[in-house]
Formats: sequence, C-alpha cells, structure tokens
Amino acid sequence: MNRKFRFYISLVLFSYLGFSSMGLAQENVKLAQTGFQFLSVVSDARAAALAGSMNSLDMRSSALFFNPASMGFMNGFVDASFSKNNWIADIAHNNFSAAINPNNGRYGAFGFTLQNVDYGDVQGTVVADNELGYIDTGIINPSAIAVGLGYARRLNERFAVGGQIRYVRQSLGENNVVLSISSEDTTTQVMKNEVSPLAFDFGTLFKTGLKSLAFGMSVRNFSTEVEYAEEGFQLPLIFNLGVSMNLMDLFNEESSQAVLLSVNATHPRSHPEQLIVGLEYSFQDAIYLRGGYITNNDEDDVSFGFGVSQFGLEVDYAYTPFGVFDNVQRFTIRFWK
Repeated sequence: MNRKFRFYISLVLFSYLGFSSMGLAQENVKLAQTGFQFLSVVSDARAAALAGSMNSLDMRSSALFFNPASMGFMNGFVDASFSKNNWIADIAHNNFSAAINPNNGRYGAFGFTLQNVDYGDVQGTVVADNELGYIDTGIINPSAIAVGLGYARRLNERFAVGGQIRYVRQSLGENNVVLSISSEDTTTQVMKNEVSPLAFDFGTLFKTGLKSLAFGMSVRNFSTEVEYAEEGFQLPLIFNLGVSMNLMDLFNEESSQAVLLSVNATHPRSHPEQLIVGLEYSFQDAIYLRGGYITNNDEDDVSFGFGVSQFGLEVDYAYTPFGVFDNVQRFTIRFWK
C-alpha cells in the first residue's frame, strides 16, 4: 500500500471518527434549528431513489447538488439536467443544472445550478381580539430560489476537489408590525420578510484504484447567520461522508450488469445523524432499478425508482412513500455529449 493511499484512507477514517464524536457529544438533540429547509430537499430523481446517498457517485452537473468534487470526473464536453419534484403539501421544487468540461478537463469543469420553489397561495392572518382570534390579511405568495456557480477539477486520475457558491433568497411575504398604539393613532410598518445570504459548498472525491471503490466527503450550506425580524437562524449545514462500489467487481468478471452500493453517513445541523444506503442495478448502462433507505426519518425512510438511458439522454423517476402525506414523485431528464 503506497503512502498516498494510506494518507487518503487515514483522512476518511478520521472524518468518520469526527462524525461519531459529534453525535456522541450531543446530550440534547437539536431539532428545527435551521431555516431555508428547501436546500435540504432532494429533487433529483436518481438521487431520491437512492435516498440521497450520492456523496461518492459520479453525477456530472447534478453533483453540484451533492458533492461538487464529483463534477471533476465528468466525461464529455457538456451536461445538463432538469428535475421536477412534486413535494408534500402541493409544494413544487424545480432544479436545473448545467456544466461544461473544456479541453477534456484540462482546465476543470464549470457548472451552474438553479433551484426554484413554488409554495403556492397561502392565506395570511394576524392575531386579533375577536371571536376567531385572528383576521385575514389576504393571500401571500412565499417563494425561494438558489442560484449557484461551481467549479471542480481532477487533480490526478483518482482525486478531485470542487466547490460552489450560491446566492439564496427566501421570501415569506409581507406583514404589518405595530410600532406604537395610542387612543389617537396607531403606527404600523410594513415588513418584508425576505433574506438573501450566500451559501458555500465544497467537497473531495477519491477513487482508490481498488476496483470501483470510491470515497467522498462534502460540506454543504455553509453560511453566516441570517434573521427574520429579530430571530436569527442558520442555514441547514450538513457534513457528508460516503463510500460506494460496484459489487460485481468482487467477482472479477467483465459483465454487462452492475450492482452499485452506496453508503452515506451524514451529520446535519438540526437533525440526528443519519446512515443512508442506496442500491442501483443497471443492465448495459441502459436500464436502471434503484432503491434506498435512510435512518432517523419517520415518514420517508424508503424510496424506489428506475431510469432509462440511451444516446446521451436519460430519464429517471423516483417514488417515495411519505406517510400521512401520501407519496412524493420526482422526474429528471439528463442530456450529455
């Protein structure tokens, strides 16, 4: 075993121990301590079918939603994807990603992402001293968007690094705040509940050279604290460590089939640590069957999906039972050349 390989293995092990120690050190588990939760929703159909276990997998431009370093192993010149996610409570998530890889990766790969959330119409209310306890203030239209620019580069045949900077904006509509009350005058001010921080993602991906065994590490949604009115909160920061391998490699035989196993360990800011397992069966790189399982999720712990790929075009579908919310369905179209 050479020195460089031992270094990468040690880095992965120390990272794993760091995840474990952070989890054990928490006497009180923090829940619902972050905002901008739309950044945590997986809309890519392949990723959703694998329960989000994507940290060490090749995803071309879609890698910017998971581990930006993976984009450094992108083949071809251009890649694009569009995902539609019919989320719970009739909330619609739409994601788009695109990347170019000039001169076969000599200068690295450059990517762009766009996330848009349509929450629909929401009836606004304020507290009032009447029989109902509130009065209607009309319809509000909350919305959210994230626009990102990413870069990844393969430093050698096995190791890549990458990062992304995103402009994130969320608007929860307007409301009237009472500044002073008197018998003669009541002063109010219109407050626009809108904040727009910058978020940073970065990661590494190491292909060991031992068959298809790969390790990935990433940090997502790193940002300063933001606030609505007087209440401050953080973005949903998450640390990821992943490992993956084609299990058919264990038989040392060339095959038109593959069984990809991917396992992720995650440490979110406002959620208990999770272990995510995804399994993907493929035949001749054309037909894919997928399934995934995630721990510490009450409603959406299992997921399923399939994909069809041919001539540089792929269509993916994911189905996730979601308890009292019925189910969530996602669709993704990819193109690469």
